[in-house]
Amino acid sequence: MILSDKDIRILLRAGELMVEPFDDEVVRENGLDLRLGNGYCAFKNTDKVLDPRAPGSPEEFYECREGESFVIEPHRHYLLHTLEYVKLPPYLAGLVNLRSTWARTGIYIPSTVVDAGFEGQLTIEVIGSEFPVRLYAGERFLHLVLVKLETPSERPYSGEYRGQRGVKLPKFFKVQAGI
Repeated sequence: MILSDKDIRILLRAGELMVEPFDDEVVRENGLDLRLGNGYCAFKNTDKVLDPRAPGSPEEFYECREGESFVIEPHRHYLLHTLEYVKLPPYLAGLVNLRSTWARTGIYIPSTVVDAGFEGQLTIEVIGSEFPVRLYAGERFLHLVLVKLETPSERPYSGEYRGQRGVKLPKFFKVQAGI
């Protein structure tokens, strides 16, 4: 079952669902709009092989920065993070979509599932369009559809990315880039 705005507000008031910082404007008809944070990591074009068993330094593969705005270059891949820190109970999962306004620019995000019990800022991969597009921190960018599970998860998410803030690179990098 997909939650409506009414369902979402009930869970927020009860403290079962958490969104910080919260703004009532992010509650939509059937989900939450999430805003962009101020950090990103651009994938570098390199001939180096990323070996998950010996990944080396993240700086060899990613260029990470902070800023109030940044440009998504054509066909380039980025990791962005949400402004909002979300906490889902063990009976809710989330499906992340690009807001249609941004999809109409040609920007693309792969299918992303937020596991039941997850908490943290979301790190999302973004792929550039045919032309450069400027994004601004605080802009509503993603839509999180909340789905109620038929029964609560017996093993809610407790992995490496739980509690993340900022852009979180793949977990096999022991040292993160600091965004």
